[in-house]
Amino acid sequence: MPLQLQPHLAEPGKRYFRDFSPGDDFYEALLETHRDLSDEQSEMVNAKLILLLANHIGDLAVLREAMQLAREGV
Repeated sequence: MPLQLQPHLAEPGKRYFRDFSPGDDFYEALLETHRDLSDEQSEMVNAKLILLLANHIGDLAVLREAMQLAREGV
């Protein structure tokens, strides 16, 4: 399975009226996850989130592709 680069966020059973709404919902939840945390705590949350999502994806080829793309231009 190749890395999904097109918008692909959704919540099952929820209807969206704008294509970007699921992304907005995700961003809002991510900000809420970090609310009132120190920089060190936010970094720890990000590290845990990356590992949890990587485990959920499970496909090492997809994960390597994502890491390569994330590093480009940094």
